[in-house]
Amino acid sequence: MKKSALIVWGGWDGHEPEQVADIFKSILEEENFQVEVSHSLDSYADPEKLASLDLIVPHWTMGDIEKKYVLHISEAVMNGVGLAGCHGGMCDSFRNNVDWQFMTGGNWVAHPGNDGVEYMVNIKHSTSPLLEGLSDFKVVSEQYYLHFDPAVEVLATTRFPVVDGPHAANKAVDMPVVWTKKWGLGNVFYNSLGHQANIVAMPEVTQIMRRGFLWAASGKERAQELAQANRFATGKVYTGMGDSQ
Repeated sequence: MKKSALIVWGGWDGHEPEQVADIFKSILEEENFQVEVSHSLDSYADPEKLASLDLIVPHWTMGDIEKKYVLHISEAVMNGVGLAGCHGGMCDSFRNNVDWQFMTGGNWVAHPGNDGVEYMVNIKHSTSPLLEGLSDFKVVSEQYYLHFDPAVEVLATTRFPVVDGPHAANKAVDMPVVWTKKWGLGNVFYNSLGHQANIVAMPEVTQIMRRGFLWAASGKERAQELAQANRFATGKVYTGMGDSQ
């Protein structure tokens, strides 16, 4: 049975959201997902539909969102639906909504030097096998400085400062580039790379996103297993006939 994914793109055109959404759609279809692509935040209006998905992929930079839409997404993810995205399309989406930032794990605050900065992405040894086998690589793009949740598991980092600025007066820091976190029973994945479609299309970035999508979507099955185990533990077993015993 195919897994299902919803991609919602929009916001600031400078991030080429439609082109990036097309790349994400291709990745997911290669992995046998049934993919719906939307250009409207109203796609988050139906909580039952969101709960039926395996994966939600937001790619919407800046803008405003109705609080109830974030609540719908949060409830779906808490119950096992995966959430995965990149760059400003996920962690600079809705600057006035702290619930969104809490769920996704962080928020963009600066990119010193703007676009065209050359820097290294360093794969970090961690308890997660998600980026296993990938090597450090160089990118020329925006280097995201993020405020992030200390609960995230960091899978890749980049070293600041690369260019001068007020932040350079501090000691050197390793800023997360890729992270995972849990939100209830759901898996949340973020990759700060992806300023425009050409960066997302880099083989290293495409591979990171592919793995992130698959990992995030795997949470739904685990959530269903836990729910079934809980039904057995409490003596309530679903019979498939509209009742339990």
